[in-house]
Amino acid sequence: MPAGLSWPEAAALALLALALLVTLCQHLWALRWSLSRDRTSALPLPKGSMGWPFFGETLHWLLQGSRFHSSRRERYGNVFKTHLLGRPVVRVTGAENIRKILLGEHTLVSTQWPQSTQIILGSHTLLGSIGDLHRQRRKILARVFSRAALESYLPRIQKVVSWELQGWCMEPGSIAVYSSAKTLTFRIAAQILLGLRLEEKQFKDLARTFEQLVENLFSLPLNIPFSGLRKGIKARDMLHEFMEKAIQEKLKRNNTEDHSDALDFIINSAKEHGKEFTMQELKESAIELIFAAFFTTASASTSLILLLLKHPSVTEKIRQELMSHELYQQCECCPARPCPDTLTAQSKDNEKPLLHPTAKDARKDQSQPLGPREEGSPQLCTPPEPTLPQSSLCTGPQLPALSGQSCHCPSGINLEKLSRLSYLDCVIKEVLRVLPPVSGGYRTALQTFELDGYQIPKGWSVMYSIRDTHETATVYQSPLSGFDPDRFSAAGTEATGRFHYIPFGGGARSCIGKELAQAILKLLAIELVSTARWELATPSYPTMQTVPIVHPVDDGLQLYFHPLQANCGSEA
Repeated sequence: MPAGLSWPEAAALALLALALLVTLCQHLWALRWSLSRDRTSALPLPKGSMGWPFFGETLHWLLQGSRFHSSRRERYGNVFKTHLLGRPVVRVTGAENIRKILLGEHTLVSTQWPQSTQIILGSHTLLGSIGDLHRQRRKILARVFSRAALESYLPRIQKVVSWELQGWCMEPGSIAVYSSAKTLTFRIAAQILLGLRLEEKQFKDLARTFEQLVENLFSLPLNIPFSGLRKGIKARDMLHEFMEKAIQEKLKRNNTEDHSDALDFIINSAKEHGKEFTMQELKESAIELIFAAFFTTASASTSLILLLLKHPSVTEKIRQELMSHELYQQCECCPARPCPDTLTAQSKDNEKPLLHPTAKDARKDQSQPLGPREEGSPQLCTPPEPTLPQSSLCTGPQLPALSGQSCHCPSGINLEKLSRLSYLDCVIKEVLRVLPPVSGGYRTALQTFELDGYQIPKGWSVMYSIRDTHETATVYQSPLSGFDPDRFSAAGTEATGRFHYIPFGGGARSCIGKELAQAILKLLAIELVSTARWELATPSYPTMQTVPIVHPVDDGLQLYFHPLQANCGSEA
């Protein structure tokens, strides 16, 4: 302690020295990044803060969530700099700015994925490929999502959606919607896109393994015991082992006349483009297809159910549109015994349908293999066909049903019929505007370029925001904070200006499966409106988490699903 100073004075002096040292370090950190600007460009760096030495603003970002970006956008504008996860980042909002980013793929910017993601997904994926390799792979995969392919998927998707929704309605307790939506979308991806035949136990094991893979995609690139990367690699290897057996089974059949699933389309499309996929390429493509279809579509499905619950008038307008196109025919589901009399009491609320009194009691033991059967699919493990007791008084074309239950639903939905449902199309667009599944994307600057009057230095990360762009677009007439499907109607101001509305991205890396995703959401909406009503099982709506994908915090969207009144009776 310096002579003549008391302990309090010495402590104060030490704190002052520490504060000066921290301030100096922060100034040196800021200077370091100021000097990193490209001196061949006269443009300044974007405004913003690089935060603390080495840590940047990562801690603020983790703690504040979406508020981190909105607060800095308000302070610095649509283009600002920051430092996150050890890298300098330029955050970009606004249609014109994002247009330049998305159309500059392969020239101004290149896609950026964490090293852990590249290791787990592999080197033969569309996500990780760049330049000519990306263009070639995209051409091959385009066949998977062609109109002919989508038309072949639709009836099977409708069957799976109907089957899953029956299960929700028969559940005596509440349904965790996000988890259930993930089960639905994984079943669609595995059963329809990949053509896998799975017993229910196999399906659940495969889904758990895949979820473990996805949970560790964004982890530290440390391949050591108990690390996230090691867990992700283990899950990947298990999935690859399973996929190799499934693909070999498919290749043995060698049926070139009927290409009923995505793997068929990939194999034959590759041949048409003069390329023969290796087993490793096929396995990685199969996993990538599930990855692309799984979480994002589950997120959008959850958002659709939530927003329709909040806005019953929108649900009613969908119902009216289905009626006007003769597509509103309720599924008829009855327990496997003579159907009881339906309720005769009239509801005071015309929007609340009558309930089947014993619907929730009809669910049986679920230990046996379950799942809607698919025709023309490679058969790895064939579950027994669900048997329907002869005493059921429900008649009509039979869908595979839950054990002990007989159901038949209207079928024959195709792309042409879906295209006529203009209001439903507006609803899906508005759901994806309000709650886009992915909040943004990352790129790396391949060269220094100008954006909104600032320079974006070569090598810096560029983070474009889908959510912020939707929330700040000035092309809409109605308030942006509201849920208004009519903003997309022909009568309203058309607002899907190419880069004002980007739930599926844009440019060379726009979502290749967007038509399929929208078709799944439309079929889900049709089945929901036609067969069920749903209500909140908790006192309030859950908080929605937006990173890395939009979903309810702690799977907090708990709902009760009830079947609409069944129309049961005997034929003469």
